[in-house]
Amino acid sequence: MDPLTERQVVDWVAGALDQGTGGHIVTPNVDICRAVSTNPALRALVAAADVVVADGMPLVWASRLLGTPIPERVTGADLIWSLSAMAATAGRPVYLLGGPPGVAARAAKALAGRCHGLEVCGVDAPPFGFEKDPEEVGRLRAKLVAARPSIVFVGLGFPKQDRLIAELRADAPGAWFVGCGSAIAFAAGAVSRAPAWARRAGAEWLFRLVGEPGRLARRYLVDDVPFAMRLMARSLLGRR
Repeated sequence: MDPLTERQVVDWVAGALDQGTGGHIVTPNVDICRAVSTNPALRALVAAADVVVADGMPLVWASRLLGTPIPERVTGADLIWSLSAMAATAGRPVYLLGGPPGVAARAAKALAGRCHGLEVCGVDAPPFGFEKDPEEVGRLRAKLVAARPSIVFVGLGFPKQDRLIAELRADAPGAWFVGCGSAIAFAAGAVSRAPAWARRAGAEWLFRLVGEPGRLARRYLVDDVPFAMRLMARSLLGRR
């Protein structure tokens, strides 16, 4: 994890864009860290990113227990707003890729409404299973390259979004790609985000579990919570 604040990430991207350099941001949460811990290919995918910041309070707490503190949680759901605000000020276009049909367009409207002067140069909502269809991937690639964005928000979930980013970076070497999970849906208002107090307390997962118990119960209660507890215990023991 890079020990960066959200403001520092935005400044990093702005400086790199000024120099004509692109990159890839990954925001691992507990679920991603659990997957990465047992899969070398996924670990290499995250390690290849230019910026890796913690999207999860348990990761921030574990870093403090270990004695190598991360300054704050930095989420894709927040970066989509702060990076878009920077892009609007700098006159740099952004591109939204992901979500169900119509969601990216709604997110584009919301972002442009809050970030005065923002240019959303394109949106795309590839169909389920598109990554297995070379023609669909080619269409997506051609549309993205023609749009010439400076920042691309890819909200397809890990690892699909980051595998796609790894494929597309060579086609847009001057752009920054952000694997942002549900951030496009949050920005569009298609999915409700937890209130600020719950996010600060590390309880955003509980808010989402209540909203989508059928989809998230096993992920959170069986897989992620035990992993987070083990992670913090190992961090404390490692410091000692």
